[in-house]
Amino acid sequence: MKKLTTQNLHSVLNEHIGEADFVSVLNALIRFLRAGGRKNAAARFDHILHTFKQDEALCRRFSERFYRWMTQIHVYPALIKLGIFSRNSFGREMIDRIYERFSPSYKDLNNLLEVFLYLFNSQYDDRWLSTISLRQWLNFYELIQRHTAEPVLQTASRQLSESRIRAIEILAIWVASEALQPEFIRLAPKLLEADSAFVGLQRETAKLVEYYRDGGQSYDTAHLEVMFDQCHTQVVYLRRRGTGAGSGSSIQVAHLLERLQQTLGRLKLLIDLQTQQENSNRLVIKLMNSMIYAAVEQYSTQHLRKSSIRMLTRSITENTSNHGEHYITRNRKEYLNMLYSAAGGGVVIALMALHKIHITGLGLGEFATAFLSGLNYGLGFMLIHILHFTVATKQPAMTAASFAEQVELNERGRAVDNKLAKLLIDVCRSQSVAVFGNVGVAVLLAGIIAASYALQTGHPLLDAESTAYQFKSIDVFTQPTLWYAAIAGVWLFCSGIIAGFFDNRADYLDLRRRLTINPLLRRLLPAKARSRFAVYLHQHYGSLMGNFIFGMLLGLTGFFGHLLDLPLDIRHVAFSSANLGYAAISGEVGVIAFMYGMFGVLAIGTANLLVSFTLALFVALRSRGTRLGSLSNILKSIWLQVKTNPLQLVYPPQPEKAEDKNPGEQKPQ
Repeated sequence: MKKLTTQNLHSVLNEHIGEADFVSVLNALIRFLRAGGRKNAAARFDHILHTFKQDEALCRRFSERFYRWMTQIHVYPALIKLGIFSRNSFGREMIDRIYERFSPSYKDLNNLLEVFLYLFNSQYDDRWLSTISLRQWLNFYELIQRHTAEPVLQTASRQLSESRIRAIEILAIWVASEALQPEFIRLAPKLLEADSAFVGLQRETAKLVEYYRDGGQSYDTAHLEVMFDQCHTQVVYLRRRGTGAGSGSSIQVAHLLERLQQTLGRLKLLIDLQTQQENSNRLVIKLMNSMIYAAVEQYSTQHLRKSSIRMLTRSITENTSNHGEHYITRNRKEYLNMLYSAAGGGVVIALMALHKIHITGLGLGEFATAFLSGLNYGLGFMLIHILHFTVATKQPAMTAASFAEQVELNERGRAVDNKLAKLLIDVCRSQSVAVFGNVGVAVLLAGIIAASYALQTGHPLLDAESTAYQFKSIDVFTQPTLWYAAIAGVWLFCSGIIAGFFDNRADYLDLRRRLTINPLLRRLLPAKARSRFAVYLHQHYGSLMGNFIFGMLLGLTGFFGHLLDLPLDIRHVAFSSANLGYAAISGEVGVIAFMYGMFGVLAIGTANLLVSFTLALFVALRSRGTRLGSLSNILKSIWLQVKTNPLQLVYPPQPEKAEDKNPGEQKPQ
């Protein structure tokens, strides 16, 4: 069929409407709209409407051809498949979509499902489709209805109703069968009960189907509405269990939940269409619109990936958020505990830095040195966690998830500025005391070790070349130090995600109970010790793995940078401070040089914290489908709170007494 333009639309349609294949006519109209793009698609749609209104004979020919065509094709497959994920696994679905992109399947144009896929075959169709309103579609649908002969309209309506009833029956069976998915039963064992909401919905739907097949005209859907509400409540519960720490999630769980939600939505829409004759036109357009967008997304790997991975990401950040609460100090007791914990971490970090210097001096190959350095970092971080000490830079990736959780608690994803400002001040204060504990103790202990070594041996711990290298590595003006600190910040962010992933994995696998019956552990440990070990590993699995992998990333980054000839290395505030302590004593530097080195260390720490917190906050907000309100308002609120009490940035304020909050009240006698 000839290409349609705004100039020839009427003449070409008038010429070909009676002889051309009807799908070709529809395709020509869709291509006409697509050519208008986002700017002109809506105007072109109005142009089509205007053309049919001006020529009623043309409109009548088009309308009758449309309804006769609808009686000749298979409608049922489109109703149960378009917009609903297949029963394949996430991996299989992804492979099928990629294969379809490179080798499209043959389209059977006697099947409405494949007609939709044939007509809306561009992944960018949603851009121009979004500019066409439901009101425009409704006007077009009502126009062709008015110009169709009553016998043709009744025949089409009868056949469409039969397809719809059949689709309702199958979708209800699917909903009931989904309730027996092992993944769902793991999240909600009550689904094994015979009277679950999903099974109850199928029973009620079967009554509706039987009623309309027997020729009924008006069905009371009150009980069905109750069952739908119960099913949606159950889906919300499954999503909460699937995204909350304690149950664990997977891409497969997310995929199944998305499919269940889609199936329930389509079933509800079809039942409404069957039972609400007064709203039938509006519901038909709603159904058609959902299937059009589904056709656009049918082979979109991006849509599948986003919808299925969102819940897994949420589950990971939820686990991270639970850890993050431990890193936020809100009172003096928590503040002092954080200081002591960070000081303990500083002791271990100073020893790790010394061991790193020893590894570097062994003269091994580059990979062996990098690998041993990674083991040193990884095992050292694990030891810090086991001893309940703190590494300051590990906090942002954890606290960002807690921050995002507070954002989500507010209406429409908009955060209350004062609450968020207070939380940011608490986080800032917690970071400050942790950095102070790590850096202060690491520098001091490193200096003591270096001085003791010099007194005992008569020569410095580091030679002149090593001392110069350590000072050069923290120079932020002549070296790419801040770039290396930003890379370390990326690894810090990744360590938080890794910790969340393994915590989610522990919950998903029910690691605690698995370990209690592990054959090897049953041989090695008695029952009580095995139970304690299982509980500990389940609770700390993510933290231990996150710390170890983070250490390996720090150790191997420089090696891969050398291997690829790229500017890749890391600078970490705690290790830089320990190295400064060793170098300052070994080189007998002056106060000014030492203070300049401390400035570099603090700049490295700032880069570490900012990069890791920003990345972690971005991922946490995206996983929860929320966003911050006005950043300027939050900063203004922070300024006002700090202005009132500047000391709260570095020390927790004294909690208000009850009588201070209500000065007018008197204590009872």
